[in-house]
Amino acid sequence: MSSQTSSHKPRVAVVFGGRSSEHAISVLTAGAVLRAIDREKYDVLPIGITTDGRWALTADDPDRMAITDRRLPSVAELAESAEGGVVLPVDPTNREVVYSEPGSVPKALGEVDVVFPVLHGPYGEDGTLQGLLELSGVPYVGSGVLASAVGQDKDYMKRVFASFGLPVGPYEVIRPREWEQDPAAARKKIVDFAGEHGWPLFVKPARAGSSMGISKVDDLSGLDEAIEEARSHDPKILVESLLRGREIECGVLEFEDGPRASVPAEIPPVTAHDFYDFEAKYIDSATGIVPAPLTAEQTAKIQELAVAAFEAASCEGLVRADFFLQDNGEFVINEINTLPGFTPISMYPRMWQESGVSYPELIDRLLQAALRRSTGLR
Repeated sequence: MSSQTSSHKPRVAVVFGGRSSEHAISVLTAGAVLRAIDREKYDVLPIGITTDGRWALTADDPDRMAITDRRLPSVAELAESAEGGVVLPVDPTNREVVYSEPGSVPKALGEVDVVFPVLHGPYGEDGTLQGLLELSGVPYVGSGVLASAVGQDKDYMKRVFASFGLPVGPYEVIRPREWEQDPAAARKKIVDFAGEHGWPLFVKPARAGSSMGISKVDDLSGLDEAIEEARSHDPKILVESLLRGREIECGVLEFEDGPRASVPAEIPPVTAHDFYDFEAKYIDSATGIVPAPLTAEQTAKIQELAVAAFEAASCEGLVRADFFLQDNGEFVINEINTLPGFTPISMYPRMWQESGVSYPELIDRLLQAALRRSTGLR
């Protein structure tokens, strides 16, 4: 960290937006974080990344970072300038953030002690931003480069979980070259998978989140459209069989003595949507059941699995682990999110609220955990 006196408040750069399809969700999350962060304990510098990758200085105005009349917010609307850019030096001896505009003298914005990245998806949650912060020597909230990359790529995530003995459902991967060079063979691979595991299938981007680009495919007629939809978000796609059962989530948070699991939550079936998709999550305000109506044994099991997934992927800070409780009573891990949403209706904060950790305390614990860690190998 930069040198501090007893009166110095740690300076937090809240970085949000980004180039992924989850740009708007990141802005929503940033609004919630900015509203809840303890300003008597931390100084705050909001930095938005536009959809084209420009780092912009933005207003510290959470009220503008919200869904208004079903319209999603963006960094471009929040930026103080259409051209100005923020630069974080890639130099571990210098944490001076600089702001510049064309034709103007660059302006120093002061040093940053810790970064709170609330970006979701590629170019933020996938290890790329984490690598930049490692090079800059700035501590940051959440997982490091490896865990972030594993947590973003559902293919390798499942491979890691399986290697640690965690229960994973059936899936198939179609890599970019497979579809581009021989779509008929790739399609047959999926049809053969359906022949073994049955329809319907879920076709999804391998490296996206917030239910972006996911399609439920009931038969062969809808397959090509689903593949193109998934590939519009990511050229690498994942195909999963339908797991019949209940959707259960569990939060993991890093405490001083290690990771702990929250009470779990259940995502009930949504009647207006085919599955828990983007619209159900963010536009129509779907609500989960917290805590999930599980037996004590089931609750203990999912908490054990959630922490095991956190450790298997070498995560830090926080994780939301998503499971299916199958009709046969067995849990299957679907995925982890290393930077889960913090919107007012997001499940991760709600699970910890029910576990006795308020939203402001949750933010504080994440920042303190980041400030305790060094950058580099650890």
